Amino acid sequence: MEVSEIITPERTYIGLEGSSKKRVLEQAAEFIAQQSPELDPNELFDNLIVREKLGSTAIGKGVAIPHCRITHCNKVQGALIRLNQAVDFDAIDNEPVDLLFVLLVPENSTEEHLQALSQIASRFNNDRLTSSLRSAEGHQSLYDCFIAS
Repeated sequence: MEVSEIITPERTYIGLEGSSKKRVLEQAAEFIAQQSPELDPNELFDNLIVREKLGSTAIGKGVAIPHCRITHCNKVQGALIRLNQAVDFDAIDNEPVDLLFVLLVPENSTEEHLQALSQIASRFNNDRLTSSLRSAEGHQSLYDCFIAS
């Protein structure tokens, strides 16, 4: 599975507002549900919060990959989001998060879930990519930077 199959330019967002991890996840769930009407933003938010309670999805260097399994999701999909202001996400390096990749998978897609998480985390290990994402001028540019990496 390629990352270009998981996100689209329409599911990239620059300037998401949120003063806390909870508020950021709530806003992200609403944004994703606008792009994918089959998804319920409340269910999505609840599932992201439940997963976050198991342990932070922040991987360090200002990046988090919140993820969950969800009903009514028929394929692996995600959203790439840059926050207006970094927020505390309980990261392992104690750095606030300003880049998120929200990953959603169908309930029974264990292998796809793990493959997608691995691919996304590996991309975010590239400091040049994270720098490019932080300076991207628009949604399309954000998408292009991530896909090209």
